[in-house]
Amino acid sequence: MTAVVVEEIRPRGENASPEDDVPMDDAPASPTSRNDRETKLAEDLFYDSDDSLEEEMKKEAAAHTPPSSEEEASKGVYVHLAEGPAFKELCFDIDLTDYDDVRTCCDKANICEKCWTFITMAIKVVDVALRQDFGFKHIMWVYSGRRGAHAWISDCAARTMTDQQRKAIAGYLDVVRGGAQNGKRVNLPRPLHPHLSRSLEILKTHFAEDVLAVQDPWRSEEQAEKLLQLLPDKSLNDALRSTWEKSPGRSSVSKWADIDSVARSGASKRLNADALLKAKQDVVFEYAYPRLDIEVSKKLNHLLKSPFVVHPGTGRVCVPINTKALEDFNPLTVPTIQELLQEIDEWKEEEEGASSQENAKTVPDWEKTSLKPYIEQFRTFVAHLLKDERSQKAKREREEGGKMDF
Repeated sequence: MTAVVVEEIRPRGENASPEDDVPMDDAPASPTSRNDRETKLAEDLFYDSDDSLEEEMKKEAAAHTPPSSEEEASKGVYVHLAEGPAFKELCFDIDLTDYDDVRTCCDKANICEKCWTFITMAIKVVDVALRQDFGFKHIMWVYSGRRGAHAWISDCAARTMTDQQRKAIAGYLDVVRGGAQNGKRVNLPRPLHPHLSRSLEILKTHFAEDVLAVQDPWRSEEQAEKLLQLLPDKSLNDALRSTWEKSPGRSSVSKWADIDSVARSGASKRLNADALLKAKQDVVFEYAYPRLDIEVSKKLNHLLKSPFVVHPGTGRVCVPINTKALEDFNPLTVPTIQELLQEIDEWKEEEEGASSQENAKTVPDWEKTSLKPYIEQFRTFVAHLLKDERSQKAKREREEGGKMDF
């Protein structure tokens, strides 16, 4: 088993503000004032009994607790932690391992630019739904550090949602159900919901170019059989199977086109054209629609890697993704902790030859690295969020002030 230490912390330090001393029964002054922190140990640990596990976790918890925590506890800061989480962003998690039955270039923890397009199309579908259907404005997508992406919805309305409300939104976006072994995973009622009609338009081009042409998901006889299981007519399936047996090695692009051409040939006398169209639409959804880990979204207390943490397995930094240039994002070129340290050292060497050591100290380390554009993007996001919340607060105060007039 993996030993994981989970700590409740309050940030303190020389730059701590007076508001950090507000007791927990008051509204926290800082969004980070009641953060959970998870510490992943360097390697997996195994224990022969519950007692030894408990004892070791006590030691590790003490070792990873900030020095200021005892002082905070003595002030009664943690008195109300038993009441549960105060608030958290609404989050969504998309992981490429959930696409292993449709991506052919990689599997498990491995990724490449070809299969990353599944994440790109997923972000497009989910992001527009959150903005247009729910009215959220402050959405940040973050690379998970290995094989996926996380959405952080930071609007006040999202942060204060109950578990039931989070579950409802997750359910609204959840379309691909069950596991790969369960056969047909998409069976949508008609007419399609407006969100699904919009998603279908977004996904059509990706399906043709990134799924059929690049992934070629039905290249083998076994894979092609899976496609036939998703179609509604046995006679049509038999005719398609016969066509493909006569032409082995036929590409997925060709096999997809064969469905319509064989259907028009009259291979099935009872074929319902409308049923075939619906089945083909469902295939597009099954192969291209976002596959969400909705358990991440449903619970207020579910932990998720914070932006800018370093993934312990890859060393890559969990950087924000610019949704205005989604196709340009390459997870394989994201800065690693080793690269950042090297960049800082190289910057110092160049600076020492060009200016005084005093000037060099005034530049934050992050500005010396390839992390700079990501941090600037994050700061812009936070600035817009704070500006919007100040505006909303001022509006509420004006409305409340107006109610006092006689």
